[in-house]
Amino acid sequence: MTYRAPISDMLLSLNHGAGLKAAVEAGHYGDFDADIAAAVLEEAGKFASDVLAPLNKVGDEHGIKLDDGKVTTAPGWPDAYKRWTDGGWNAVSGPEDFGGQGLPLAINAACTEIWSAANVAFGLCPLLTASAMEALEAHGSDELKKIYLEKLVTGEWTGTMQLTEPQAGSDVGALRTRAEKQADGSYRIKGTKIFITYGEHDMTDNIVHFVLARLPDAPAGTKGISLFLVPKFMVNEDGSLGARNDIHASGVEHKLGMHASPTCTMTMGDHGGAIGFLIGEENQGMRCMFTMMNQARLGVGLEGVGVADRAYQQALSYAQERRQGRAVGNKGDGSDVIFVHPDVKRMLMRMRAQTAAARTICYATAVALDVSIRAKDSKVRADAAARAALLTPMAKAYSTDVGNEVAYLGVQVHGGMGFIEETGAAQYYRDARITAIYEGTNGIQAIDLVTRKLAANGGAAVWALLDELSATVKQVEASNDPAFGTTGTKLREALEALTRTSKWLLERVTSAPNEALAGATPYLQQFGATLGGCMLASEALAAKAVGTTDAARYVSLARFFAENITVQAGALERTVTESAESVAAADAVLLG
Repeated sequence: MTYRAPISDMLLSLNHGAGLKAAVEAGHYGDFDADIAAAVLEEAGKFASDVLAPLNKVGDEHGIKLDDGKVTTAPGWPDAYKRWTDGGWNAVSGPEDFGGQGLPLAINAACTEIWSAANVAFGLCPLLTASAMEALEAHGSDELKKIYLEKLVTGEWTGTMQLTEPQAGSDVGALRTRAEKQADGSYRIKGTKIFITYGEHDMTDNIVHFVLARLPDAPAGTKGISLFLVPKFMVNEDGSLGARNDIHASGVEHKLGMHASPTCTMTMGDHGGAIGFLIGEENQGMRCMFTMMNQARLGVGLEGVGVADRAYQQALSYAQERRQGRAVGNKGDGSDVIFVHPDVKRMLMRMRAQTAAARTICYATAVALDVSIRAKDSKVRADAAARAALLTPMAKAYSTDVGNEVAYLGVQVHGGMGFIEETGAAQYYRDARITAIYEGTNGIQAIDLVTRKLAANGGAAVWALLDELSATVKQVEASNDPAFGTTGTKLREALEALTRTSKWLLERVTSAPNEALAGATPYLQQFGATLGGCMLASEALAAKAVGTTDAARYVSLARFFAENITVQAGALERTVTESAESVAAADAVLLG
């Protein structure tokens, strides 16, 4: 089956669960008309279904080829990319002064989910380009913006992020790539980078690499890293492409999934060094790169949502066709479709509910990022920035964990056929696996949540969010709607548990850091399960308030999540607060 974007679900999530409608009404989006979101998503859904989804399996089967430093993408890839840029999709949220449409990041986030669901390996290319153009716009010189930004915004050229080296993965401060300043103000860069997504390809005639490197007299660690723009081809004064730069793909990885996305080893310095241009200030590269990384982390979270929704759609379709066994009470001849079996329904509901929760967490992150830039009031901007910082590790980690679990359940619903490549369920499972690893492993996201985001300003951003969630729970309780079941009670208990856990961790971040670190991952899971449950309840309340015919469906979905997933918050509290000693004893068990 092909992919169909769930536009109604996405709009409810965007406008109500994520708060776009309220932010627009508060004036934070200027004269932006929220109604345009539906039109944009409808068109994005059509492009995804007609152009990108049919290439998903093609890309998985054909992969990419490296020959003499040149990467050939899968059949149909260059044409699809041209149609993508011709349609203006790369420029959705780009700055208008450089050829962009200037739409909110929240709208582009919803589009990113659609591209990821239709063809995640394709969508990964513009995801990195978006991060590159954001870093250039925020930190680049006017001269570099004039030469490169419009090309990146329109998608005529693509961008990469180049951090990782063989000895420097999560520990970026250990990188060894060197940069030396030249008399003309440029830099010569020598070194090797690995795992570079779309580091080389045949879809555009130029690629703009953003490379972290160290100057000769730079301080050790992350304090001595600078960021450089390194083009594949140099650009002449008239804007035409000039000589090939000294950077090339010396290898490609053979991966578990994402076969159609070239993952390259990039070598600089075979012919004197690649010519690069400083972004920002010397030794301030990590600050500039974090501009790219935070956008990319949200994008990867949306990849998790997209793959999850695609896996769910296919599993639901299969469950309505595959016949096996009989429903309880069926005394007739023949088998029933597996959809009638309660355990299959449980799996499908879990897939749908978790996908919906992860979607709203990601959209809420995008709305917070928008408000942090667009709002007129400085305090509103600051509060939104704190909210975005808090949500980003959850958007990345919780959503990609969901993508992995939902893809896993998709294989399970298919039974034996899920283990066979023919159905496509296995591809979603393979593609999803990397999302929990790249752009900062999910364990690192959990550590960031506990040590930085929770600890910031004494937990102010956390308490503010929990207060908002508590207000939602009060509305559920006050509705007295029996269709909610025990949703209000389960959410209230989860919020109380999350509050206690947050205070416990906040006390130990400095006094007993190993205890805090041992509980970081279960804390992120607890926070995601509680936040997701409250957000789905908010959407259900909104659906009831506007009288949509689907209101009962959203109430049932919120109830399922609260009674099956959010209910785990209490157990996760005990895992965080009571398991530190068992983690500390790991050496004796694992190394004894």
